[in-house]
Amino acid sequence: MKISFIRNLAGRELDLEKYKHVIGVEALVWDVAPRYGINREAACLAAVAHDLAKSLPFQEQIRLVQEEGLVEYEEDILMPQVLHGRLAAVRIRRQFGIEDQDILNAVTYHTTGRPGMSPLELLIYTADCVEPERNYLGVDKLRQKLYYSLKEAAIACMDATIDRLESKGSPLHPLTCSARASLVCCES
Repeated sequence: MKISFIRNLAGRELDLEKYKHVIGVEALVWDVAPRYGINREAACLAAVAHDLAKSLPFQEQIRLVQEEGLVEYEEDILMPQVLHGRLAAVRIRRQFGIEDQDILNAVTYHTTGRPGMSPLELLIYTADCVEPERNYLGVDKLRQKLYYSLKEAAIACMDATIDRLESKGSPLHPLTCSARASLVCCES
Protein backbone atom coordinates (compact mmCIF):
# COMPACT_ATOMS: atom_id res chain seq x y z
CA MET A 1 0.00 0.00 0.00
CA LYS A 2 2.72 2.51 1.00
CA ILE A 3 4.79 1.56 -2.04
CA SER A 4 1.99 2.31 -4.51
CA PHE A 5 1.11 5.55 -2.72
CA ILE A 6 4.74 6.74 -2.73
CA ARG A 7 5.12 5.66 -6.38
CA ASN A 8 2.05 7.75 -7.29
CA LEU A 9 3.39 10.68 -5.26
CA ALA A 10 6.69 10.46 -7.15
CA GLY A 11 4.73 10.44 -10.41
CA ARG A 12 2.98 13.66 -9.41
CA GLU A 13 6.02 15.47 -8.01
CA LEU A 14 8.81 14.46 -10.40
CA ASP A 15 9.17 15.34 -14.05
CA LEU A 16 8.74 12.50 -16.53
CA GLU A 17 12.47 11.78 -16.87
CA LYS A 18 13.02 11.54 -13.11
CA TYR A 19 9.88 9.46 -12.67
CA LYS A 20 10.99 7.00 -15.38
CA HIS A 21 14.30 6.77 -13.51
CA VAL A 22 12.51 5.95 -10.23
CA ILE A 23 10.43 3.26 -11.95
CA GLY A 24 13.59 1.88 -13.55
CA VAL A 25 15.30 1.64 -10.16
CA GLU A 26 12.22 -0.08 -8.73
CA ALA A 27 12.08 -2.63 -11.57
CA LEU A 28 15.78 -3.37 -11.23
CA VAL A 29 15.68 -3.90 -7.46
CA TRP A 30 12.57 -6.09 -7.81
CA ASP A 31 14.57 -8.29 -10.17
CA VAL A 32 17.86 -8.34 -8.24
CA ALA A 33 16.88 -8.22 -4.55
CA PRO A 34 16.11 -11.96 -4.13
CA ARG A 35 19.52 -12.85 -5.56
CA TYR A 36 21.09 -11.26 -2.47
CA GLY A 37 18.45 -12.22 0.10
CA ILE A 38 17.10 -8.66 0.26
CA ASN A 39 13.42 -8.15 0.99
CA ARG A 40 11.75 -7.06 -2.26
CA GLU A 41 9.17 -4.85 -0.60
CA ALA A 42 11.83 -2.95 1.39
CA ALA A 43 13.92 -2.55 -1.76
CA CYS A 44 10.98 -1.31 -3.80
CA LEU A 45 9.92 1.11 -1.08
CA ALA A 46 13.42 2.60 -0.94
CA ALA A 47 13.54 2.70 -4.75
CA VAL A 48 10.30 4.64 -5.20
CA ALA A 49 11.17 7.03 -2.35
CA HIS A 50 14.84 7.73 -3.06
CA ASP A 51 14.31 10.80 -5.29
CA LEU A 52 11.18 12.30 -3.68
CA ALA A 53 13.04 15.54 -2.89
CA LYS A 54 15.01 15.65 -6.15
CA SER A 55 12.81 18.33 -7.75
CA LEU A 56 13.40 20.87 -4.98
CA PRO A 57 15.78 23.66 -6.01
CA PHE A 58 19.25 23.30 -4.48
CA GLN A 59 18.84 26.43 -2.32
CA GLU A 60 15.65 24.97 -0.85
CA GLN A 61 17.39 21.64 -0.18
CA ILE A 62 20.27 23.44 1.55
CA ARG A 63 17.86 25.46 3.67
CA LEU A 64 15.88 22.36 4.68
CA VAL A 65 18.91 20.21 5.59
CA GLN A 66 20.26 23.09 7.66
CA GLU A 67 16.91 23.47 9.45
CA GLU A 68 16.82 19.72 10.11
CA GLY A 69 20.42 19.67 11.35
CA LEU A 70 21.39 17.21 8.61
CA VAL A 71 24.58 18.88 7.43
CA GLU A 72 27.43 16.52 8.27
CA TYR A 73 30.21 17.75 5.98
CA GLU A 74 31.20 21.02 4.35
CA GLU A 75 30.81 19.19 1.02
CA ASP A 76 27.09 18.78 1.73
CA ILE A 77 26.65 22.47 1.01
CA LEU A 78 29.26 22.59 -1.76
CA MET A 79 27.62 19.59 -3.47
CA PRO A 80 23.87 20.08 -2.93
CA GLN A 81 23.09 17.33 -5.47
CA VAL A 82 23.74 14.84 -2.64
CA LEU A 83 21.14 16.29 -0.26
CA HIS A 84 17.84 15.09 -1.72
CA GLY A 85 18.22 11.58 -0.26
CA ARG A 86 18.38 12.93 3.28
CA LEU A 87 15.28 15.01 2.72
CA ALA A 88 13.40 12.12 1.11
CA ALA A 89 14.22 9.91 4.11
CA VAL A 90 12.93 12.54 6.54
CA ARG A 91 9.76 12.86 4.49
CA ILE A 92 8.94 9.15 4.33
CA ARG A 93 9.58 8.78 8.04
CA ARG A 94 7.34 11.71 8.94
CA GLN A 95 4.65 11.47 6.28
CA PHE A 96 4.36 7.70 5.91
CA GLY A 97 5.61 6.40 9.26
CA ILE A 98 8.53 4.48 7.76
CA GLU A 99 10.74 3.59 10.71
CA ASP A 100 12.86 0.81 9.18
CA GLN A 101 16.37 2.24 9.58
CA ASP A 102 17.73 0.14 6.71
CA ILE A 103 15.20 1.65 4.29
CA LEU A 104 15.86 5.15 5.65
CA ASN A 105 19.62 4.67 5.28
CA ALA A 106 19.23 3.33 1.74
CA VAL A 107 17.28 6.45 0.78
CA THR A 108 19.56 8.83 2.70
CA TYR A 109 22.86 7.54 1.31
CA HIS A 110 21.90 6.55 -2.23
CA THR A 111 23.96 9.41 -3.70
CA THR A 112 27.12 9.13 -1.61
CA GLY A 113 27.23 5.73 -0.01
CA ARG A 114 28.69 5.44 3.47
CA PRO A 115 30.98 3.06 5.36
CA GLY A 116 29.28 -0.11 6.57
CA MET A 117 26.50 -0.16 3.98
CA SER A 118 23.93 -2.93 4.30
CA PRO A 119 23.00 -5.09 1.30
CA LEU A 120 19.85 -2.97 0.82
CA GLU A 121 21.90 0.23 0.84
CA LEU A 122 24.36 -1.26 -1.67
CA LEU A 123 21.48 -2.33 -3.90
CA ILE A 124 19.78 1.08 -3.94
CA TYR A 125 23.10 2.89 -4.47
CA THR A 126 24.02 0.62 -7.37
CA ALA A 127 20.56 0.41 -8.95
CA ASP A 128 20.39 4.21 -8.93
CA CYS A 129 23.66 4.24 -10.87
CA VAL A 130 22.79 1.55 -13.45
CA GLU A 131 19.00 1.39 -13.87
CA PRO A 132 17.77 0.82 -17.44
CA GLU A 133 17.19 4.53 -18.20
CA ARG A 134 20.87 5.30 -17.52
CA ASN A 135 22.86 5.61 -20.73
CA TYR A 136 26.53 6.50 -20.38
CA LEU A 137 29.79 4.91 -21.46
CA GLY A 138 30.39 1.73 -19.48
CA VAL A 139 26.93 1.48 -17.86
CA ASP A 140 26.22 -1.91 -19.45
CA LYS A 141 29.32 -3.38 -17.87
CA LEU A 142 28.39 -1.91 -14.49
CA ARG A 143 24.85 -3.26 -14.87
CA GLN A 144 26.18 -6.76 -15.55
CA LYS A 145 28.29 -6.68 -12.38
CA LEU A 146 25.11 -6.21 -10.34
CA TYR A 147 24.03 -9.71 -11.32
CA TYR A 148 27.09 -11.49 -9.98
CA SER A 149 28.37 -9.42 -7.03
CA LEU A 150 26.59 -6.64 -5.19
CA LYS A 151 29.77 -5.47 -3.50
CA GLU A 152 31.83 -5.46 -6.72
CA ALA A 153 29.04 -3.62 -8.53
CA ALA A 154 28.91 -0.97 -5.80
CA ILE A 155 32.70 -0.53 -5.87
CA ALA A 156 32.64 -0.24 -9.67
CA CYS A 157 29.85 2.36 -9.49
CA MET A 158 31.80 4.33 -6.89
CA ASP A 159 34.91 4.15 -9.08
CA ALA A 160 32.91 5.42 -12.07
CA THR A 161 31.51 8.28 -9.99
CA ILE A 162 34.94 9.20 -8.63
CA ASP A 163 36.47 9.08 -12.14
CA ARG A 164 33.67 11.25 -13.56
CA LEU A 165 33.97 13.85 -10.81
CA GLU A 166 37.78 13.92 -10.97
CA SER A 167 37.71 14.35 -14.76
CA LYS A 168 35.47 17.41 -14.30
CA GLY A 169 37.61 18.79 -11.48
CA SER A 170 34.64 18.45 -9.13
CA PRO A 171 35.07 17.71 -5.43
CA LEU A 172 34.54 14.22 -4.06
CA HIS A 173 32.22 13.73 -1.14
CA PRO A 174 34.10 12.22 1.83
CA LEU A 175 31.31 9.69 2.37
CA THR A 176 31.86 8.23 -1.10
CA CYS A 177 35.59 7.91 -0.50
CA SER A 178 35.11 6.31 2.92
CA ALA A 179 32.32 4.04 1.61
CA ARG A 180 34.60 2.77 -1.14
CA ALA A 181 37.51 2.28 1.27
CA SER A 182 35.21 0.36 3.63
CA LEU A 183 34.10 -1.96 0.84
CA VAL A 184 37.60 -2.53 -0.53
CA CYS A 185 39.17 -3.17 2.88
CA CYS A 186 36.47 -5.71 3.64
CA GLU A 187 36.56 -7.58 0.31
CA SER A 188 36.77 -11.31 0.70
